[in-house]
Amino acid sequence: MNKWIARAAALGMLLAPVAAQAQEAVVDAADSGDTAWILVSSAFVLMMTMPGLTLFYGGLVRSKNFLSVCLQVGAIAAVVSLLWIFVGYTFAFGPVTNGWLGAGTNWMLNNIGNVREGTNVPESAFALFQLTFAAITPALMVGAWVDRARFGWVVLFSALWSLIVYVPVAHWIWGGGWMATKLGTLDFAGGIVVHTTAGVSALVTAALLGKRTGFPRTLMLPHSPALTMAGAALLWVGWFGFNGGSALAATDDAASAIINTHVGACAAAMMWLLIERIKVGKATSVGFATGAIAGLATVTPAAGFISPGAAFLLGLIAAMVCFPMIQIVKNRFHIDDSLDVFAVHGMGGITGSILLAVFYNPALGGTADPATYSLGGQLIAQIAGVGIVAVWSAIASAILAVAVGLIFPMRVSEDDEREGLDLASHGERAWEMD
Repeated sequence: MNKWIARAAALGMLLAPVAAQAQEAVVDAADSGDTAWILVSSAFVLMMTMPGLTLFYGGLVRSKNFLSVCLQVGAIAAVVSLLWIFVGYTFAFGPVTNGWLGAGTNWMLNNIGNVREGTNVPESAFALFQLTFAAITPALMVGAWVDRARFGWVVLFSALWSLIVYVPVAHWIWGGGWMATKLGTLDFAGGIVVHTTAGVSALVTAALLGKRTGFPRTLMLPHSPALTMAGAALLWVGWFGFNGGSALAATDDAASAIINTHVGACAAAMMWLLIERIKVGKATSVGFATGAIAGLATVTPAAGFISPGAAFLLGLIAAMVCFPMIQIVKNRFHIDDSLDVFAVHGMGGITGSILLAVFYNPALGGTADPATYSLGGQLIAQIAGVGIVAVWSAIASAILAVAVGLIFPMRVSEDDEREGLDLASHGERAWEMD
């Protein structure tokens, strides 16, 4: 008997490593469908930046500044992508240490895991998806300083901003940091992490840069509403990856987020046209495009947590809040936020992030756990999250803008501004009519 027991024990010892490897293989196996969805979503979000944001902003400026917008957006996306690989990812999504920054153990994406914890996708795919968010966020700020910001200042400011503003906030809310774990702040796809940071920072930098030469006396009309509409369409479609991909799986959560994204954009665009018709007398293509973007920004923080009915209401509210905010910023605050980054992206993201607390209610079709949901508690968490991030973004951006201005002057000369940045800064014209 002892002989057979000894043999069985020896066989068990031989098989144990095999069993352990098999179990590890199961744990580390990524789901191919989820992985494919994240890869496609990454491409969608990059499409939002280039060409979506490029065309949307480019059509809104005067023709002499079109190429400068294209180059600024492209350069920001490129330099921030590199920084994300080098250091950004490890501080935003590296192992949680103190809740303020991730551990610096994944430089150049070294030592990342096979499967991202809490998902069924490879960590490399997760890092790629988050890279596209990091790239588009500072690019959104370009709209605040078009026509007058110096290219060198734009690139260096945006690069440092991505590390000092965006990366910490991403960790606080999405990377297991203190804002999510201690406050309970929610942000499905970027109402706080993307739109609040970029919107508030854009307002601050626009104030520091000062008004465009001739503003507001000179009428500065969009040179190509057609390009703006095309850019808005690309942003709209790309936003399906932005919000749907944030489910991190090809599931009902992704489908619900996409439906809510589309509903919010449709409602906001149509409400914007109605407001324009009443206030201005005509419904415009630029108004439709701007309204859609406002709705998309507003529904983003709540997209995976709410019902389509709530998304519809958020879209209506987005237009009613963001439309008057454009005039408030320019006429009451006297800040030349040229393409209304704060009024549309910032105010939209802030509004959606706060109202998320209301529509998260399971009684209204939200996905909150009925046993633990508290309107008061969630509302405090959302307001606190928005407020802290807004203050951090404003202070850090002001310091960064001034500091970088000591190396590269923030503005071009008045003569260069009148000539247009395409020729003055880059020696090219977007359109040769000869």
